[in-house]
Amino acid sequence: MPVRTALAAAAGAALLLTAAPSATADPYETVTVDPTGTVAADGTVTLSGTYRCTGGTGPVFVSSSVAQASPTTRYGIGGTRAVCDGAEHRWQNTGKPSTTLEPGTAHVEATVMELSPADGLPLPRFHAAHQQDITLVEA
Repeated sequence: MPVRTALAAAAGAALLLTAAPSATADPYETVTVDPTGTVAADGTVTLSGTYRCTGGTGPVFVSSSVAQASPTTRYGIGGTRAVCDGAEHRWQNTGKPSTTLEPGTAHVEATVMELSPADGLPLPRFHAAHQQDITLVEA
């Protein structure tokens, strides 16, 4: 029995690895982050930038997150539906983190991600990602 269990586990792991999306992105697919974002008096944060992607077969989104006091704690800031037609588009995400961010330096990550259909399951396919420091200013 232990041999069967080990074989089943190995087969399952191999299946998952072959179904996993590729982490490499097309060099012509990009996402940028504007050097300035805003934080409103009520704590709402707005981030923006540009993106370019091609070949989306499932729904595609530009997501963003921000970190300020601790580099290991990130807060998701909204998501924007993306159009993958090869042209450059603007994105803007707004959200209210569970903690209040202050005007000043913050670290932002933006990602263009597709929910690509694979055997009936939507699996993430990353088109582009970018991280950079920005300045949050009062809105």
